[in-house]
Amino acid sequence: MKPVRTVARAMLASIFVVSGVRVLLNPDSKVETAQRVTDKVGPWLEKTDPRLPSDARTLVQVKAASDVVAGLALATGHFTRPAAAVLAAGLLPTTAAGHPFWDRSRPDRAQQETQFLKNLGLLGGLLLAAADTEGRPNLRYRTTHAVDRSQRNVKRAVRTAKREAKIAAMSAAAARKMPG
Repeated sequence: MKPVRTVARAMLASIFVVSGVRVLLNPDSKVETAQRVTDKVGPWLEKTDPRLPSDARTLVQVKAASDVVAGLALATGHFTRPAAAVLAAGLLPTTAAGHPFWDRSRPDRAQQETQFLKNLGLLGGLLLAAADTEGRPNLRYRTTHAVDRSQRNVKRAVRTAKREAKIAAMSAAAARKMPG
């Protein structure tokens, strides 16, 4: 199953790496589209922390850089779950801003709807990648079972200690009864 995961992750990541590089080379091509989201998010970012960038161009560049870095991480199998989560989080505003098929005229609507649905498919793949434990038990399972093992070990140690204490008490009693 490992080769399938490796190839699937590389295929899934490829669109984010390629489009991220394109946007980094020409961020102005996406600024107007991104303003649908950044105009709403920008004031919130300024209020949260004035040092955070809030202009559309900078946010487009930050998103493109995160797409490249997370895409490369996903494709190479490094930090795959966090990388997929970052890509999924970035895909939501991109889809909302870039493909609002509900606002378009009839001829363009079908194309935008197709792109919107394509992005939903990518989002589904990213969610699967973010949840994929590669066949290993997840943290909750490992923690629960570690606690269970610890409790069993403690119970076993208590039984052993009781048994050894009983044997020691019997030996001491037998030693007292012996003449000598």
